Amino acid sequence: MSQIALSRELALRIGLAARAMPGTDAKSLLTALTHHLGLPITEKKLVTLSLQALKTAFSGLDDNTLLRALGILKDSNNEALLPPVQAYQEGDMPGSVRIACASDDAVNVDGHFGSCRQFMVYQISAEATRLIDIRHAEIPAGLVVDDKNAYRAELIQDCKVVYMASVGGPAAAKIVKQGLYPIKLERVEAIADIVSQLQDVIAGTPPPWLAKIIGLAVPERNRYRQEAGG
Repeated sequence: MSQIALSRELALRIGLAARAMPGTDAKSLLTALTHHLGLPITEKKLVTLSLQALKTAFSGLDDNTLLRALGILKDSNNEALLPPVQAYQEGDMPGSVRIACASDDAVNVDGHFGSCRQFMVYQISAEATRLIDIRHAEIPAGLVVDDKNAYRAELIQDCKVVYMASVGGPAAAKIVKQGLYPIKLERVEAIADIVSQLQDVIAGTPPPWLAKIIGLAVPERNRYRQEAGG
């Protein structure tokens, strides 16, 4: 998602509003808002947005759905709009892996490792997935940090994989130093799609590094390789 002067807060609300509208993604909602309000999208302009404007752009959705999306777009209390975190205790999901997704809108992997708003932390197995934490990446006021990227890597050091839209070489080295496997995406992707793809990999023939993480025994790994090779 991009436009001139689109703040992280507005990007978050647009992403969450799109998620509340079945069949709608953040890009299409941003396009509709741009058509109706013009660029740049601002707080002042969003306040003027009407239900009728959304109904015109998304005629296939019912009024209750559109009112929910409209409320999200106009509400600046972003913390209340973040998706709910599910309780998790170690061992709850055997054969699972913990990942972090660098995100600005809490919906997509759209963040640069060194500047994203938050890390969405998921526990994923072949059968289930849980959002177990949302870790705000900004350095707390009053805390002195010598290396911002090292701080961010330490913030998610209990994860095994981190997905991001972009990352610099020095930052990638710090990620690896914390024992994380960095994955830089070629384009912005929905977190839900990333999770689904990873579940398919876990259920199928996971690569050796992932098989080791989820505790797949060596004989099982060898059997998977043999079956995959026919």
